[in-house]
Amino acid sequence: MIILVARLEVDPAALPRLRPLLEQTMRSTWEESDCLSYSIAVESEAEGIITIVERWRSEAAVVAYLDTPAMAAFKEAVDAALITMDVKLYDVVGERALPTPPSRPRLTLVANGISPA
Repeated sequence: MIILVARLEVDPAALPRLRPLLEQTMRSTWEESDCLSYSIAVESEAEGIITIVERWRSEAAVVAYLDTPAMAAFKEAVDAALITMDVKLYDVVGERALPTPPSRPRLTLVANGISPA
């Protein structure tokens, strides 16, 4: 599995124009057969910070996706407003569920305070 994390800084004034494209890109990418998950978040309106997190079955799938017409349109629209971009690709060897934290004593309210259950 491949995880891609991108941090884009764009002109904040461009965000209203980019928002529909971000939503459209996210939804259409979910349809890609080798895409496991894809999310885009505007982290800061004032600073124009956008974070993209993607999970793909393989690096070949990422490369193929980057060459699609939809991605070309996305790049063209974002490039006009782009200030900086940092993209990292991570190879994931294994995946597992988050471990359950150890039990903590439950607290219950009693008439004159809180006591362990």
